[in-house]
Amino acid sequence: MPSRIVIIGGGVIGSSIAYHLKTRDAGSDVVVVERDPTYQHASSRLAMGGIRQQFSSKANIQLAQHSVRFYQRFDAAVGPFETGPINFQQRGYLFLVNKEMSERFASRVARQRDLGAHVERIEVDQIRRLVPDLVLDDIQFGVFGPKDGYANPRAVLAGFRHAAAGEGVQYVADEVTAIDQAGGGVSAVQLGSGTRLETQTVVNAAGAFAGAIGRMAGVDIPIHPERQQLFRCTLPHVWPYRFPVVIDPTGVHWRHEDSEGPDDSDRIVIARTKTDEVAGENFTCDMTRWGPDFRDPMVARLPALGDVQLVEGWAGLYEMTADHNPLIGEYPDLEGFHIVAGFSGHGLMMAPAVGFAVAELVVTGESSSLDISPFDVTRFERNEPFWDEAMI
Repeated sequence: MPSRIVIIGGGVIGSSIAYHLKTRDAGSDVVVVERDPTYQHASSRLAMGGIRQQFSSKANIQLAQHSVRFYQRFDAAVGPFETGPINFQQRGYLFLVNKEMSERFASRVARQRDLGAHVERIEVDQIRRLVPDLVLDDIQFGVFGPKDGYANPRAVLAGFRHAAAGEGVQYVADEVTAIDQAGGGVSAVQLGSGTRLETQTVVNAAGAFAGAIGRMAGVDIPIHPERQQLFRCTLPHVWPYRFPVVIDPTGVHWRHEDSEGPDDSDRIVIARTKTDEVAGENFTCDMTRWGPDFRDPMVARLPALGDVQLVEGWAGLYEMTADHNPLIGEYPDLEGFHIVAGFSGHGLMMAPAVGFAVAELVVTGESSSLDISPFDVTRFERNEPFWDEAMI
C-alpha cells in the first residue's frame, strides 16, 4: 500500500475508491480533496440515478453487474446515513424498439446475452402488461433488463462519503492548485490554502474537471464537460403501477421517483441527451426545452401523462470522452498519477465496481479481479477508442 494516497474529487467515484482502499487496508492513509463539500454541482448528485447492465461489451457488463450486486446490499452494509437509504429499485430498464432500430437491437440483445447480461427481448403484448398505458403502434419489440433499475443519486453520493469517512478517510475541503513532480513521478499536491500534501500516489477523480487537474500535471486528458438536463414532474394522481426506466426511440426516458413520506406526491424524473450540446461548464437549465424535447414525446408515447405538473428542471455535467467510455488507469509517463474519469453519464452506475478495481490497481499494481484494460488512459493517443453501442 502506498504511504499516502491523495484522491482529487470527492464525488461518487472518488469516495468509492477511497472506501474500497480503506476496506482493503484499514491502516492506509487516504486523503480526499474536494473543492465543494456542499456538492452543489456534483455530477452524481444531479444525476438521474439509473443503474443498468445493458451494455454491449464484456468490460462494461462486468463492471455493471458487480455494481448491481453492491447496490443490492448498499443500505444494509453502508447505512444508515443522513440522507436516508439509496432505495435501489430493480424495476428494470425497458428500451422500446421501432422498425428503424429493430435490426440493431436484435443483434444487440443477442450479444448482451452471449456476454452474460441478464436481458431479454419482450414482445408488444408483454410490454403492454409491464407498462399498460404505452402507445405501441410503431413498436416492434422491447429489450428489458429485469435486474436493472435506479437509486436516489443524492443518497448514493452521501452514502459513499459517509462510508469512506467511517472507515477513516480524511476529507479536505480545498482546491488543488498544483501537482509537484520528482524523478518521473508525482511528489506532492499543492492546495489553495497553502497546504502541501506529500504523496507519490494521486488519483484524479475530478469528473468533468479532470482535464484541468491533468494540465497541472502536464498530462493532456481528453475529457470535457457537457450539460445534461433533467426535469421532475408530479403525476396527476397516484399511479396504479411503478414505472421501470422507460427509454423511448426519441431518446426521452423517465423513471418513477419513489416518495419518501406518506404525504409526498407521486413523481417521475425525465431525461433526454441533447446530441449537439455545446461542450462547456453550463449549469443553466433551458426551460424552453421542457415542452418540445421532453414532455411532448413522452406524452405521445403515454397520453395519460398529459396532465403532469412540472416541478423543476436542472442541469448537471456529463464528463465526456470521444467514445463515451471512461479513462481508468495509471498514466505511463508519470508514475503514481492515476486517471479515473470520463464516465460520460455512467459514473454512478459503475462506481462500486470502479472503486473496487482502482483500489486493487493502486495497492497491487494491477486490477486482476475486474478487467479495466479496455479503458486504458492512452487509447486516444494511439487512436484506439473503445466503442460500446449501448449508450443512451
